[in-house]
Formats: sequence, structure tokens, C-alpha cells
Amino acid sequence: MIQIFFVVKLIFAIIVVLGLSFLAENVSPRVAGVLAGYPTTSAISLFFYGLEISPEFAAKSAVYNIIGLTATLSFMYFYYRASKYFKKFNILLSSITAMTGYFIVAWLLHFLQLNKFIAIFFPIVFSFLFIFLFKEIKNIKIEKKIKLSFKVIMIRSLSAASIILLITSIPKLIGPTWAGLFSGFPATLFPLILIVHHTYNKKYAHTIIKNVPIGTFSVIIYSLVVSIVYPLYGIYIGTAIAYTMATIYLFAYHEIKHKLLFL
Repeated sequence: MIQIFFVVKLIFAIIVVLGLSFLAENVSPRVAGVLAGYPTTSAISLFFYGLEISPEFAAKSAVYNIIGLTATLSFMYFYYRASKYFKKFNILLSSITAMTGYFIVAWLLHFLQLNKFIAIFFPIVFSFLFIFLFKEIKNIKIEKKIKLSFKVIMIRSLSAASIILLITSIPKLIGPTWAGLFSGFPATLFPLILIVHHTYNKKYAHTIIKNVPIGTFSVIIYSLVVSIVYPLYGIYIGTAIAYTMATIYLFAYHEIKHKLLFL
């Protein structure tokens, strides 16, 4: 079951990365950034926790998944600031800085006496904080797109797979404590940013980063709903309810933003 879970998660993560990179190029990095916050790999993890162990275990894990979003948002901020600062080896140094920042924030979070209120409070506050800090970033579209040949798709797939495999392998080497802290790492968002940054320019990666906090609210909603409904209705109905609520948020955000533009 563990091997099946890993293969499913890996394939799904690669599809998500490729899909989001396609959206970034053909729709806009802004849309890709918002949808990057939509529950994907974390939803698969919670589902398999419920399937392999119990819905109650998955419900408890969902609370930790929520607080872990604080570290994910911090990762985005550190990547953004580092990519603006470093002139040489920009992608490499930005990645190292972001990962270091993620570990520091995750380590600090593990001192908290966690409950649902605290788990929700921190990522919401950080989301609004980073929406404010990212306000200077412009929403720009990719005008000159590269041709999506089979070779390009394969390179992106292999790159995403390599990063995801590396991220999921590290916890096995560093022990259970850090493994738990590392479980919320942005395994699909990180490859997406690297692909856009390397293929085009950091300013397009910044547009994705700018909109990640907006999408993060959908993950908060999803995980919170899972923590409530999994023990009551089981993993199948619970997953459907959680995805419905997360999707309603995204539609509501789109409609409100659309109406405000025409006021």
C-alpha cells in the first residue's frame, strides 16, 4: 500500500506541476499561483492516511497540515527576497535560502501547543501578511512562450520527478522529528517556480509567488473540513465535502475580485 501511495502521489504531483506550468504560460502566472494553493498532494496524503490508518488519524494530521502552511508561505517569501538579491547563481541560491527559511520556521512551529484555533490563526495571519508584502509584485503575463515539444515536456516531467523524489527521500535520512516537520514542504509549488524561473525569468516566478497566499486559504478550508468530517462521514464523502468547500472558496474569490474590478 505504501508503494502504491508513493507512485500515485508522484504521478499526480508531476501532472499538477505540468498542468500549472501550462496554465502559467497560456493563461497567466497569476492564475497558476492561485491554483497552486489548491489542495493537491496534501489531499492525497490525508486521504491515504485515512485509508491506511484511520479517518481519525487523518483528521488529526489535517490540523498539522494547516499549521505547516505557515512554513510554506515563508518558503515563498524567502525565495522571492533571495531571487531579488542574488545576481549570480540566482536559482540555486534562492532555492537554498528558501529551504533554509522553511526549516527554521518549521522548527519554530514545533514548539507550539497545537490546537485548531492556533493551527488556523498562524497561516491566516501569514497569508494576509504576505499578501501585503507581495503587493509590490506586478501581475504579468508570459508573452513569448516556448514551444511545448515532447522533449520539453519530458525534461519538465523528469525535473519535477527528481525534485519530488529528493524531497520525499530526505525525511528518511534525517529522522522522524524532522520528517514530520518536512511533510508540508511545497513539493509541487517548488518545481513549478523553478520551471518558470529557469525557462523565462524570475519576474514571472514572482507573479506566481504573489498569488500563492490567496490560494492558500483553499488549503486551510480543505484541511479544516477534513479534520471535522473525516471522523463523521469517512474518507470518501469527507474528501468530496472538503474539495467542494475549497472549490467554493476559489469561485467566491474569483467572483468577488471580478465584481470589484468593475465597481
